[in-house]
Amino acid sequence: MDILALDLGTSSVRGLVLDADAVPRPGALARRKVRLNVAGRAATVDGPTYLGHLVECLDELAAGGHLRDVGLVATSGQWHSLLALDGAGEPMGPVLTWLDTRSEPPAGVTGPADEAAYHQRTGTWWHRAYWSVRMPWLRERTATPPARFVGLVEYVLGTLLEEAPMSVSQASGTGLLDLSALSWDAEACALAGARPGELPELAPAGWRGRLRREHARRWPHLAGAAWAAPVGDGAASNVGSGCVDPGRAAVTVGTSAAVRLVQPAPAGQGLPPLPEGLWRYRVDHDHVLTGTAYSSGGNLFAWARRELRLPQGAELDAALARIPPGGGVAADPRFGGDRAPGLAPAGSGALRGLDLATDAVAIVAGLMAGVCRLIAADLGELESIVDGPVEVVLGGGAMAASAWWRESFAASLAPRPVRYQPDPEIGAAGAARVALGRLDAPVRLVHIVRTDEGPSPTPSGPRVLRPLPEHPLS
Repeated sequence: MDILALDLGTSSVRGLVLDADAVPRPGALARRKVRLNVAGRAATVDGPTYLGHLVECLDELAAGGHLRDVGLVATSGQWHSLLALDGAGEPMGPVLTWLDTRSEPPAGVTGPADEAAYHQRTGTWWHRAYWSVRMPWLRERTATPPARFVGLVEYVLGTLLEEAPMSVSQASGTGLLDLSALSWDAEACALAGARPGELPELAPAGWRGRLRREHARRWPHLAGAAWAAPVGDGAASNVGSGCVDPGRAAVTVGTSAAVRLVQPAPAGQGLPPLPEGLWRYRVDHDHVLTGTAYSSGGNLFAWARRELRLPQGAELDAALARIPPGGGVAADPRFGGDRAPGLAPAGSGALRGLDLATDAVAIVAGLMAGVCRLIAADLGELESIVDGPVEVVLGGGAMAASAWWRESFAASLAPRPVRYQPDPEIGAAGAARVALGRLDAPVRLVHIVRTDEGPSPTPSGPRVLRPLPEHPLS
């Protein structure tokens, strides 16, 4: 049996076929780039267009004969998105993505009665990133009352499948889920102003879906395939990186960046203590994911490539190789603002110390090193929940693209052991492992030499890693 893994990301939609051991089939990958509409604090995508990208990916895989042995479909999908639907299930506007920072709490509403208890129950805060603030904000800006609210993943799968309840993993990213009881939290729903029938049904453990008849006719090889409940992209990335126990943290850099670790937490049982500055979501009914995330990651590199006219390919690699890991200009990389619980809006990034000799490569290096420092500063708080240092695994598309960035992370996170997952499709692979119930399946990791271990063999050549220089912006 093959597995079709869908990655419903922010910058792209991807579909790839894996074998029964979650290893990608050669050439069985289709990808469509997503247009993210960014204007000031707004960051949205068009739902029907996004769905069309996924349909094109499935058509391409079908045309290549890659779907004929698929028996299971797994999905990794972005967290936190929100879309209002009318009574016919049609979008009433664009999808708010995680990068949209416009939502504000309603006037006169004071938030949770006990913020600490709320944080422990839901793993989140009363914050613009979550539906507790986003739903009332979006409702006020919708001309007619919405019939339902869903995430982008539920909209896409709801169009394709006979039914598409919300997985507990996706529901945890809304900020409205009681992480222990695995039901909608009454206080969070009250803050969101959620009315009966407006929230999605929650998928039970072991849920499987099926294609609607009209879509099964289009993709007959998927007619009998079972669709597993989707996994939040961060959780899928941890599993795909081999970070499924408390002793190993994943640092994933795709469009955004995050540091996270997985802990066992079966439904209905008590949850591990949660530090004040960290969020917590669900991987599935048996595991939780704790960490922190940043709105800046590979999107910084994309911005620099577009606006600064960076050299390309080997020329850029050679230019970066002349800059020590962690070097470049002093930079605050928060171009997209803060993720929860921070409140800095989009446009909070900064560069300092520029002179007439500063070039584009020094700027992008400084931005990349700035992300390393943000993560290194927060990793200590994450380690506090497991009583000691952890091994770190780097992964994600941006990590796959830049040896210099990997080395900068290794220098920043030393003396912790740092490894690298070279597969850029860790989200899709992780979703497949969750669907198979094989979270602990081994993955291939590459060791990155620490600062106290001498030179690091990388594609850009050997280099001795040094501790990162400090570049405060204040």
